[in-house]
Amino acid sequence: MSSVRIENLALRRALSAARLRDRDVAEVLKVDTKTVQRWLAGRRPQPQHRWALADLVGVHESELWPGGEVPPVMDPEVVTVYPHRSSVPREVWRELFGGARSEIGVLVYSGLFLAEDVDLMQVLADRASAGAVVRILLGDPQAPAVARRGDDEGIGEAMAAKAGNALVLHRSLTASRGAQVRLHATVLYASIFRADDEMLVNSHVYRLGAAQAPVLHLRRQDGGRLFATYGEAFERVWAEAEPLG
Repeated sequence: MSSVRIENLALRRALSAARLRDRDVAEVLKVDTKTVQRWLAGRRPQPQHRWALADLVGVHESELWPGGEVPPVMDPEVVTVYPHRSSVPREVWRELFGGARSEIGVLVYSGLFLAEDVDLMQVLADRASAGAVVRILLGDPQAPAVARRGDDEGIGEAMAAKAGNALVLHRSLTASRGAQVRLHATVLYASIFRADDEMLVNSHVYRLGAAQAPVLHLRRQDGGRLFATYGEAFERVWAEAEPLG
C-alpha cells in the first residue's frame, strides 16, 4: 500500500512570501523542477535540501516540515570524538595534562602508553610539584577484573603483565609532592583521563584494545551531566582503591 502524501502548504506559503517559483528553487538547489514540485506535493527532501530550502526562504526547517525527525544534537560538553585512542594527537595529551592547575586524575587498567611516555610522565611530575593534586588509579595486576579484561581483549595474561609494568613505571611518580597512586580491582567500562575541567574518556569495547576504541573529549559546562558522570565514577573507584605500598 502506497503512503498518502499531504501537500506541504507551509513550504508553498514560504516560497510565495519569498517570491520564489518552483523553477527558481530548482535552479538554486540544482535539482529538477519536478523534484521541487514533489516536495510541494508532500515528499520530504533529503536533509541537505531541507537545510538549503530553509535558508533560501529564511525560516527554520521545523516550520516547513513540522513533526519530522529531530537531528541528533551534540552534548555541549563534548568537544570532539576520536574514532580511536591512537588518533588522539600527542599534543592533545600534553595540553590536557600540562594545562592542569588544580587536579589530574587517571583511571586505567595499565595506561602503558602513558607510563612509557617519558615526557608525559615528566609533565605529571611537574604539575604535582607545582601544586596540582595528581591521582593515578592502576589496575591491580592480581585482580580478577584485570585478568577478565585481558580475556576480553584477546590478550590473556598480557593485560596483567602490562598492569605490572605500568605499576613499576609509576612508582617514581610517587616521589613527587602531590602525586598519589592507588591500585583498583574494579571492572572498568572506560578509562578516564582528567585535568581540571577537561577530560578524555576512552571507552572499552569487547575484543578491542583500548588504543582501537573511541575517545570522547569533554569539557565541563555549568549544568552539564556528562562530565560529572565520569568524574563521579572516578571518585567511586578512588574511594575503594588501595594506596600503592
